Amino acid sequence: MSKIATLIYGLVCYVMFLGVFLYLIGFLGNFPDAIPKSIDSGVEGALAMALVVNVLLLAVFGVQHTVMARPTFKRWWTKIVPAPVERSTYVLITNLLLALLVWQWRPMVGVIWNVDNSIGRVILWALFGAGWLLVLVATLQINHLDLFGMRQVWLYFQGKPYTPVQLATPVLYKHVRHPLYVGWLTVFWVTPTMSAGHLVFAVGSTIYILIAIYFEERNLVQYHGEGYVEYRQRTPMLIPRPWQR
Repeated sequence: MSKIATLIYGLVCYVMFLGVFLYLIGFLGNFPDAIPKSIDSGVEGALAMALVVNVLLLAVFGVQHTVMARPTFKRWWTKIVPAPVERSTYVLITNLLLALLVWQWRPMVGVIWNVDNSIGRVILWALFGAGWLLVLVATLQINHLDLFGMRQVWLYFQGKPYTPVQLATPVLYKHVRHPLYVGWLTVFWVTPTMSAGHLVFAVGSTIYILIAIYFEERNLVQYHGEGYVEYRQRTPMLIPRPWQR
């Protein structure tokens, strides 16, 4: 794969991610006037079938996102896919599976809760927006371009060897080990109107995140050794402890 083709491939995958990211805001925010399909839009069918389809969609995404991120899989995968585009390919497949999830998601419109108070709704929408901002900022603090494959293809384009990102604990990461997941959990759960379908999405995604943290931290301990063990001991996983220095 030529250097220019590698760079274009990585850029296309990254731009696709940005599009999917923006669409997910409308999908989870349930803004049917802004996007073709939101989490509660469409005609509700049989409840059991909707539940089975939605759980399968979440499971497929969770398995892909967890398995493809593991070092063992990467060592095998890079025998097929060139190493400089391994991360971009991971991002591409993630984009495609998220697009499939949005396309095939079945509405389940039974209302679990609905906040009528106007001030309460404003607060919840503000928290929803803050969650998306936290997701973005958390990636920027740990090398956003490396996380989404652009740093890898850019280094290859320049003819420079790839150097893994070293362990760092910038501002957000001094308070919790996984601020990125805190942001995702916020956008999954914070909503003025929680439908049955949205609840399934939130519960399934939360289960995935907890599983992902287990495997991710096991790999981080293997890679960073005692440095990550000490970091894990002094820093909470998801819930900050401001009273503890």
